[in-house]
Amino acid sequence: MGVLNITPDSFSDGGQYLSVAAAVQQGLTMQQDGAGLLDIGGESTRPGSLPVSTTEELERVVPVIEKLRQRTDLPISVDTSKAPVARAALAAGANFVNDISGLSFDPEMATVAAEMGAGLFLMHTSGRPEIMQRQTKYRNLLAEVVASLQQSVDLALLAGVDRRRLAVDPGIGFGKSALGNLELLQHLNELHQLDFPVLLGTSRKSFLGKILNQDDPQQRLFGTLATIALGVSQGVQIFRVHDVRPAREAALVAWAIREQKLPELIH
Repeated sequence: MGVLNITPDSFSDGGQYLSVAAAVQQGLTMQQDGAGLLDIGGESTRPGSLPVSTTEELERVVPVIEKLRQRTDLPISVDTSKAPVARAALAAGANFVNDISGLSFDPEMATVAAEMGAGLFLMHTSGRPEIMQRQTKYRNLLAEVVASLQQSVDLALLAGVDRRRLAVDPGIGFGKSALGNLELLQHLNELHQLDFPVLLGTSRKSFLGKILNQDDPQQRLFGTLATIALGVSQGVQIFRVHDVRPAREAALVAWAIREQKLPELIH
């Protein structure tokens, strides 16, 4: 899953793809680099970020989705927690909604996904981005993440979303401390008890910076690749990344080792 943020303030690529032309070109470049899915967002969800209006978010993402849909058959997801944005993005050609709130911010999101026949990526977070890092302590982090994701799944199924179109995401960096992120990464295989594909988003995140003493998010690629290999070894199926080609190559090698197959047999 290639990350494409149409925002001025995302933590890593903010401001790089503000024009429709630049965003579309980046999406096509990620496809050439091996992305199997493009994730387009119009509102930064980095820790401490403030929400933007529905109108502004729509103006950022819809034109890009429309143009990309004309140029590629790749599945597209819209990274939003607003049901009106999701509806418009799906009408413009998106196939999935990547909801960081796991359906908790907008009660209409599950209904929109069901009505539009869309898939859902359901993530765990402890709160909205502007406040989520104020609460990073849990009695049992893993158990609470699993229970919360199960609630999100139940809401989606109750609304009528096809269970074959659901995936779950533990929300690395969303309301978790650096040590909490490490705990989740050590126990990713526990998420399989939910019986849905697992999405992992670690790309360039701040916990890697703390490990590597690296303040620049764009200098955290090698750390990201380590988490991808670890994720593959624990059965993670989808990786949300900024650097598509290196991430794909790391995943292919890890898969080859896990499955004991040569690369040409798993392309």
